[in-house]
Amino acid sequence: MKSPMLLWKSIAEESAIQCCTSATRDIKYVSSRFKYEGFSFLTITLPSFGKDFQKSLDQGYVDRNLFQGFPWQAGLPRFLGGFLDHVFDRTSGQLRDSELSIEAILAIRQLTLMFSKILLPCSDARVKEAIEAFVSCEQDVRDSDAMISDQQWSDFKRIGNLLFGKLFAEMDRKIYYGDLVPKHGPGATADKLRANAKYRQATWPARLESVFPFGEYALPNWRYFDEMSKVDILEPGSEIPARVVTVPKTLKAPRVIAIEPTAMQYMQQAISRPIVEFIENDKVLTKLIGFRDQTPNQRMAREGSRTGRLATLDLSEASDRVSNQHVRHLVSQYPHLLKGLDATRSRKADIPGFGVNRLAKYASMGSALCFPMEAIVFTTMIFLGIEKALNSPLGPRSVKRYLGKVRVYGDDIIVPVECAVSVIETLESFGIKVNRNKSFWNGKFRESCGKEYYDDQDVSIVKVRREPPISRVRVGSGNSGDNIDRVNSYVDLRNQLYFAGYWRTCEKLDVRIREIIKYFPVVAPTLPLVGRHSFLGYSVEKMHPSLHSPLVKGWERVARPPKDSLDGHAALLKCLLLLEEKSDNKTQPVYPFEHIASSLSIEEIGGLPAVNEEHLERAGRPYAATLQLGWTSPF
Repeated sequence: MKSPMLLWKSIAEESAIQCCTSATRDIKYVSSRFKYEGFSFLTITLPSFGKDFQKSLDQGYVDRNLFQGFPWQAGLPRFLGGFLDHVFDRTSGQLRDSELSIEAILAIRQLTLMFSKILLPCSDARVKEAIEAFVSCEQDVRDSDAMISDQQWSDFKRIGNLLFGKLFAEMDRKIYYGDLVPKHGPGATADKLRANAKYRQATWPARLESVFPFGEYALPNWRYFDEMSKVDILEPGSEIPARVVTVPKTLKAPRVIAIEPTAMQYMQQAISRPIVEFIENDKVLTKLIGFRDQTPNQRMAREGSRTGRLATLDLSEASDRVSNQHVRHLVSQYPHLLKGLDATRSRKADIPGFGVNRLAKYASMGSALCFPMEAIVFTTMIFLGIEKALNSPLGPRSVKRYLGKVRVYGDDIIVPVECAVSVIETLESFGIKVNRNKSFWNGKFRESCGKEYYDDQDVSIVKVRREPPISRVRVGSGNSGDNIDRVNSYVDLRNQLYFAGYWRTCEKLDVRIREIIKYFPVVAPTLPLVGRHSFLGYSVEKMHPSLHSPLVKGWERVARPPKDSLDGHAALLKCLLLLEEKSDNKTQPVYPFEHIASSLSIEEIGGLPAVNEEHLERAGRPYAATLQLGWTSPF
């Protein structure tokens, strides 16, 4: 299907069959509005309808103030009326007590929200509006900080020490003794160093030098002391600011992030990694905060939809509203940790249209410390809200009673329903903005970490991430990276729709995909081959001549890092850092950094573990993924 409208039509027809209703009028209505309003109707207007529907599920009735821009018939919107009649009573607008259809809830969400997260560039006006909102948020953070009372800060620090005192003390010790291992991330940097070039960084902020000396953290050992003469130690006024950019998120608004300077990002990783490891290894904290696994949040959201005892909260502009003052007050009793967190924080950002501005937030998205520090700040505020709801001071035992009832993963928060209002008020009193339209605690609908549930039933949907492919994929010809990304996304969409039960739509997608790539075998979901997934197994086209194992012909996804050679002391430094990362015991590396550096040469490092054989010749994110045609195993 070449047009998104054709895809929407097919899913609407199939959903109508599943719900025993008709979507004929709905298809005509959407076709008409799509013709005059364009893609924004599918990506902005319909998702607004879907969000209002979710709010109606939570409050138990349809409010006339919702579903703006859509015609009404009696107590419900006319659009998708056949589906809505299976969920709400048309006369009163109340949620049905009996004969409520989970299939209808799923269908309405699928038809209204499926294009809400498509990766398309926003208009210049929307990008400008997002940047202005970023700047406005900075002023909001300053105003909020000024309104927080001394008593609030005192309570905030007390709860923070109750929850994270051991973590803060351990990090304070690590920073004091220099027991940290830095790391370069894979992304872009403000000074535009990429991949292996980052190991040859020639600038280092003076305030970073005062806590994390360049010679200790950016040289393999002190034999290379003469390299210090090539490094420019930047005074505060000369520091490279973070660079604010926008990346695609939705057609309604882009995501605003800040790209950190290389030196800052390097040492942010050094602090971030032990914080995450401590939390993941702590028996209590690991049950309150998640960094890698979203499934605990999803399980708790499902439980909340079934029992009504757990609320799911969502935050707006979460990382941008964690202020520097939040972090400073939280760790004020740990001087070395305080210095380390301050030294690795970018104080200024270069904002398009506004120049270089001083930041009130602790860190934007793009900082390696953004995610762990916001989780710590939010968890502290949550338990402060719980304490206020109980009207009784918390202690270690009372905190343990909330294991399995409270969890934080980024800006997705789960709390007990009886404490939800108090937690929201506490978050907002500290300047954190709660998205009440995506927070649920009244009805049976819950949403967290990409999964949605109603009354213990999974009503999560399949979302379109990219536009359809624009041309055929040919062997040995110049296939554009964008088109390859679209092909991969289109195939992933087909396979997700298959497992969601939209089989008739998948048959139509299969026809279109074969026009694009020709070879489209049935393969196992674990295989990096562009193919169909099926409950019926996999294709076998011939047998391997020597191994006698099944083979199929298809396109394999390949992405190779670009050429980027590294030698000299920078190559040695990279190898030493990789050894630290490969160590089995992350808190106490098998090869202490300084001992390896003083006893091994770069020639001796050659046979030791590394990321891959070519990591000193090729590194960084591939410019584009490619597809290679060949024979391979289908599983």
